[in-house]
Amino acid sequence: MSETIARLHIALADTDPSIWRRVDVPVDANLKMLHDVIQGAMGWLDYHLWEFEAGDRRYGVTDPDWPDDRLFAAKNTRLKALLDRDVRQFLYTYDMGDSWEHIVTVEAVRDGEAGTKYPRYIEGEHRAPPEDCGGTPGFEAFLEAVTDPKHPEHKDATEWHQGCYGKAFNPDEIDERDAKLRIGAIAKRRAAGKAAQARKSR
Repeated sequence: MSETIARLHIALADTDPSIWRRVDVPVDANLKMLHDVIQGAMGWLDYHLWEFEAGDRRYGVTDPDWPDDRLFAAKNTRLKALLDRDVRQFLYTYDMGDSWEHIVTVEAVRDGEAGTKYPRYIEGEHRAPPEDCGGTPGFEAFLEAVTDPKHPEHKDATEWHQGCYGKAFNPDEIDERDAKLRIGAIAKRRAAGKAAQARKSR
């Protein structure tokens, strides 16, 4: 029996050309899983705080030592709950310092393909910024330096990125293999969890 999935378009705000990804996510996934999917799709390393904002509600990781009545636990909220409220576009912010805002748009809700494990990476364009590069202004400055061999900061920018990631930064190149592996690992864990639950209920 197939399950219901949502096709999501994830676009990093204020980027030109647009940095975006497309993924299929089961509607029963919680927002913590969706966070993991976005991290994998964009190539982020999950170093920083994050939250979703949908309508007048925010979802993230709650902290009992720092209570916030306006923040709901992402792990306790399913994507379906947003869809049931007719939310078709919402915001995901990663790294409250650099403030990387992602516009998440629900493109379609439909039956998934039989035998396919979800979530699933579909496609995308353009490499996401490196971690800790200083938000949009810092990324623009980094991009100018790293793509122009004559730029006075070219050597430093190139060496910094290679030191952090082990390779040169190519703005047009997505590491789709990494995205598929990371999101595929989430799908395998989810499938294993569902199988274990089914065995217990027999």
